Amino acid sequence: MSHAYRPPLRRSRLTRRGRLALFLGILIATGAVVLVPVLRGGYGPEQPRRLTIPEGWRASQVYAAVDRELKLPPGSAKAAALAVAPALPAEAKGNPEGYLFPATYPVTSKTTPATLLAHMVRTAHEKLATKAVADGGRSHGMTPYQTATMASVIEAEAENRADMGKVARVVHNRLAKSMPLQMDSTINYALNRSTVDTTLSDTRIDSPFNTYERQGLPPTPIDNPGLEAMAAAVAPTPGNWLYFVTVKPGDTRFSATYEEHKKHVAEFNKHRAAHAGPRAG
Repeated sequence: MSHAYRPPLRRSRLTRRGRLALFLGILIATGAVVLVPVLRGGYGPEQPRRLTIPEGWRASQVYAAVDRELKLPPGSAKAAALAVAPALPAEAKGNPEGYLFPATYPVTSKTTPATLLAHMVRTAHEKLATKAVADGGRSHGMTPYQTATMASVIEAEAENRADMGKVARVVHNRLAKSMPLQMDSTINYALNRSTVDTTLSDTRIDSPFNTYERQGLPPTPIDNPGLEAMAAAVAPTPGNWLYFVTVKPGDTRFSATYEEHKKHVAEFNKHRAAHAGPRAG
């Protein structure tokens, strides 16, 4: 018996969207409940932003930078600093100055001031616990907090990293001779300013940070030092210097005698007078 020719039947294909719809229909019909993720092409994990804290910034500057980066009202980070107090040395008495380690930190939409400051404090502890810094501090009879305090002075006083070891030696030599440190940076911290113009009246202010009248290190760090300053604090450059002055950019003079130091100060004053801008009338 003959049969008429019939073309083969074509199987219909479902598109991707059709297959998904059929799958959902089956699940709904059977009473199954699922959570279907929404697929969005081009979207991936959140890329962290970066917040850089430079060496030598004071806590107040760090707080302001955190508030700006996280788009929070001024004072938010300072208030959050209370949360990191338990992680600080007892000597700090809850003040994180010196322990907000300068570095670049990742910031996301989930970052809070407390978590960011805690990250900085953990990093400071890690740097102070490195073998060279920890062993060097112990060899000088210094606690980690004292190392951070001395490093903060070195960070503020040294014009560049190459001079940090010499500045550290001046600090050590003065402490060994029971001489006041006489550091302008500690006066500036007490007066909440940054300047090279320290007057005679400035050196007579009643403050525990007045190292012209009080012997020893300041009671707390005066900024947040980096690892180079910490290393210099515990391994100062050999020398007998007791004084130093930066005569001009890139030219810091170190002296063992006050007579020699006075000559360098005279050169500083001469150079400054020659390069002073015109005064307003």
